[in-house]
Amino acid sequence: MPGPGSSGEQQAQARFGTADRAAAFYDHQVLASLNQPMREFIARMEMMYIATADAHGHCDCSFRAGAPGFVQVLDDKTLAYPEYRGNGVLASVGNILENPRIGMIFLDYYQTTIGLHVNGTARVTDPQDITALPNVTPGMTEAAHNKGGRQPKAWIVVGVEEAYIHCSKHVPLLARRDKQIVWGTDDERLKGGNFFKVTP
Repeated sequence: MPGPGSSGEQQAQARFGTADRAAAFYDHQVLASLNQPMREFIARMEMMYIATADAHGHCDCSFRAGAPGFVQVLDDKTLAYPEYRGNGVLASVGNILENPRIGMIFLDYYQTTIGLHVNGTARVTDPQDITALPNVTPGMTEAAHNKGGRQPKAWIVVGVEEAYIHCSKHVPLLARRDKQIVWGTDDERLKGGNFFKVTP
């Protein structure tokens, strides 16, 4: 009987002799839903990284940040986070419209240096439709009244399929420093301007 993980994972494990090590990890660390410690971990996170791909497999990795709890834990199988206009490209949203698969990683750089992987499927939900979701928080409905760049264009609702730890041994422990964050600004200087000299 085939073991857990994708066929590609199984091929790699057979090729490099890690099947037993992988089996132990699957058995002891991987869940099909979010347990209470995972839910509490996500609820205090201020940042995450997301990976998506379009229908042709062209990938995009992106960063998301907000106040603690900006990713809403609706239940043990459902997360939701806001999508803003940003630079207008909406690459992640576009990928999800073509291909719902999503990978997320939350990293705690300031306390535990632990990470949490969450993989599953995503759908794009219009702000006016979020009241149909389970356990919607007041903050989600109130966000619709924000102005400019802080008004969500959509909510990404993620159905959790697997969740597991990212070990802490190579995650740096960082010290927090004050930085004034102007959420939703269109000030090019505050956004980084032409840092990489793309425009002459």
